[in-house]
Amino acid sequence: MFKKVLHGLNKKKVKVFSLFLLCSFLAWFISNLSETYESRANFTLNYRNLPDSLLLGKNSNNQIEAKLRTSGFQFLYYQVFKHRIDIDLSQVEFQNGDYIMSEEVLKRQMDQQLSQNISLLELDRNRLELNLYQVDSKKIPIQPKLDLKFQQNYILDGNVNVSPDSVEVKGPKNEIDTIKSIKTSLVQLNELSADFTNEVSLVFPKGLDNSIFSTGRATVSGKISKFSEKVFDVPVKVINVPEGYRIKTFPDVVTVLCKATIERLKEISASDFEVVADYGQLMRSESSTLFLEVTQSPQKIYDVKLEDNTVKFVLEQQ
Repeated sequence: MFKKVLHGLNKKKVKVFSLFLLCSFLAWFISNLSETYESRANFTLNYRNLPDSLLLGKNSNNQIEAKLRTSGFQFLYYQVFKHRIDIDLSQVEFQNGDYIMSEEVLKRQMDQQLSQNISLLELDRNRLELNLYQVDSKKIPIQPKLDLKFQQNYILDGNVNVSPDSVEVKGPKNEIDTIKSIKTSLVQLNELSADFTNEVSLVFPKGLDNSIFSTGRATVSGKISKFSEKVFDVPVKVINVPEGYRIKTFPDVVTVLCKATIERLKEISASDFEVVADYGQLMRSESSTLFLEVTQSPQKIYDVKLEDNTVKFVLEQQ
């Protein structure tokens, strides 16, 4: 019984002693952190304000070590959390074929971003060398890649719209000069009977390691309309008739089948079409058949077709 009581008292003493020891350690630790020290800290460089004529290479150094004078609290913060420093590349200099930033400019930029209770003593280098190179830029048209299937009697009304219609590329001249167009990923739609809008990614050519593009996505949209058919009786026009002769065709009026939206068909008349028979294309003088061709048709129609593509003719001397 006595041993149990003694054992219980010893446990209480150990706990109290441990608590006082912990408090003493914390007080000592906080007291030391409040002191001023000189030590080194690492910073991650975040490059900004890159001139339009330059591009930052992938091998650019993005770390720098600095000697600081500040409190222990600040050094503890830098050990736990990585700190970023913005580097304004508009102040870069070109010297002896290299792009560099002097230690003076580098220190000034860092000083402006450090807290007032931090003194920047020195850097691990006397200048910052940057992997920059001259670039050209140009706009490249975007071409949609489409696989559209429509419900019966529905068509694409007009052209497919792409927004943006081009992408700006920056890179070495010999690299970007090879790019003629940028395609979208495949837009595959079935049973279309209504307008569509799809956001798609752009597919960039391989081997453009030193080029950057202004965007990687585009919006592809199109208007879908219901179409109908209408026939028009159009007179046959014969060209290249030999001098001193005239030609009569049989028939002298042919039927043209036109496919368009119902609204557009209401606006179209036979005079909007021209059907031509070219006597100069006659292969054999003894032939009595001329081939027909639609040489003029209205805009914004889906299809136009001749019901018969030949006519008989008689050549008469005047």
